[in-house]
Amino acid sequence: MSKPRGKAMFDTGNPMLNSVVDGFIKVGGVGAIQAASKESYRILVHDDTNSRRSVERAVQRMGRDSVNWGLAAGMYTGVSYGIQEARGVNDWKNAVLAGAVTGAAITLANPRPRQDHVVHNMITGGAIATAAEILRNLC
Repeated sequence: MSKPRGKAMFDTGNPMLNSVVDGFIKVGGVGAIQAASKESYRILVHDDTNSRRSVERAVQRMGRDSVNWGLAAGMYTGVSYGIQEARGVNDWKNAVLAGAVTGAAITLANPRPRQDHVVHNMITGGAIATAAEILRNLC
């Protein structure tokens, strides 16, 4: 069986858990940066630079978004790793399946998921993951 590419930031002793934790941390950081940039823009546009509440809201959003992005990435990397181990191959098909499963799971975590949203997010998750996998292999 082929092993995942790269080296994980933390070694938990389990390759799948390493992959999940690594995805959570790396993409969670990206989520925090994205939220910080959005909130900074909002504060500047609304000239709300002196408000303590706006800073608190920005920090809360950074925390929430980093966890949400990290959970999605951790789930994707874990599912992708599991599929790779089950199939014994590391190719774009793993990305399609893992992206679709992750998209569906994220939608089903909503309080009132709609069937059309589940299907839409499965397709979107699979497409984004496949595109990322193809681009990663081109470089």
